[in-house]
Amino acid sequence: MKLGLATPVVTNVAGAPLTWEQDATIEDIGRVAEAADRLGYHHLTCSEHIGVPATEAGRRGSRYWDPLATFGYISARTTQIRMATMTLVLGYHHPLAIVKRYGTLDHVSSGRVILGVGVGTLKEEFDLLGAPFEDRGERADDALRALRAALASNEPVYAGKYYQFAGLTVDPCALQPNMPIWIGGRTRRSLRRAITLAEGWCPFGISLGTASEWLAVKEIPPGFDVVLPADRPLDPAGKPEATAETLNAMEAAGTTIVSARFVHHSLEHYLEQLHALAELHPQG
Repeated sequence: MKLGLATPVVTNVAGAPLTWEQDATIEDIGRVAEAADRLGYHHLTCSEHIGVPATEAGRRGSRYWDPLATFGYISARTTQIRMATMTLVLGYHHPLAIVKRYGTLDHVSSGRVILGVGVGTLKEEFDLLGAPFEDRGERADDALRALRAALASNEPVYAGKYYQFAGLTVDPCALQPNMPIWIGGRTRRSLRRAITLAEGWCPFGISLGTASEWLAVKEIPPGFDVVLPADRPLDPAGKPEATAETLNAMEAAGTTIVSARFVHHSLEHYLEQLHALAELHPQG
């Protein structure tokens, strides 16, 4: 089981209050990224929302740094760690716009991009962008097929219900011949979509027990990644035994990559937790 990192500062996960992160700088993010890179963490994350309704900010959080700009900076500060968009909302973008932007990032980062995507649920945000909402699930499935057809080709061809393209050049496309796609969400349908159309599942807002129950009744393909957070933030420096028990339970539930969040009160405390978890669960 690998260790990934829900990047601090860039998102207040599930509306968690920001403490030291409120006034953190890009240099602070760089220090976290460099430390995680040295310690062998699998990936960092950055999510996407254009504008969160005030009524949803308490539940979803209101801070969302743009993943493309954030990862462009992080890629220049690191050499090995991967960068996962958790998640891009498919309905906000044409598939070829995603290919161009994140294909370019794949070149900038020497092939370290993981494309985490989701269907989206904020109707107000869809309306803001003039994006169709009611058929977003079917559109997302078509977009996923279009992405797979286009990510590795400078001359992509695809003919689906919602997206069709041919006879044009997209340069650059992805550097990786098979850029990993992970599916976010919080429903059984998101898991079915991930198994059918992607290489991984990175749900949010469901318990480890629920994820384990859903996974147990599915035939999981070889090499498929299940990217889960712990039910509560980890405290490997302060409570190493409890953290080890949590990691064991996560692995038993089918987790292949932990999306680690920590108890932390300052940047230095956060970096201490990064080191403590890497010592507790060494990466190969």
